[in-house]
Amino acid sequence: MLKHNWQFKIINIKPINGTREKKMNIYSGNIPKETSEANIREVFEKYGEVTSVTMIKDKYTNTFKGFAFIEMPKKEEAEDAIKHLDGAIMGGRSLSVNPAKPRTESGNGQKRYGSRY
Repeated sequence: MLKHNWQFKIINIKPINGTREKKMNIYSGNIPKETSEANIREVFEKYGEVTSVTMIKDKYTNTFKGFAFIEMPKKEEAEDAIKHLDGAIMGGRSLSVNPAKPRTESGNGQKRYGSRY
């Protein structure tokens, strides 16, 4: 039986003349617990295309924790959404909408979003 020793080299491919658009990940907090993914998507799609909505749920009870991450492929549209939706009222609550902080590794190997722990 033949064994293959595959080796791969990771290279960075730069876009030609800035043709690649920057996507943006947005954090939205203080969302009412009864909100659905479709509701969040609908609110953000007023400002542009939404690639994904990730609702954060409690791992034991599977209940929505009141915050989500929204990914938009065009940075300009995402910035417009942040500008208009930060402080907007949704279900009687004032939304907190900001650019998401990059995910970091904590000391114990867990990935966390901009946490100090």
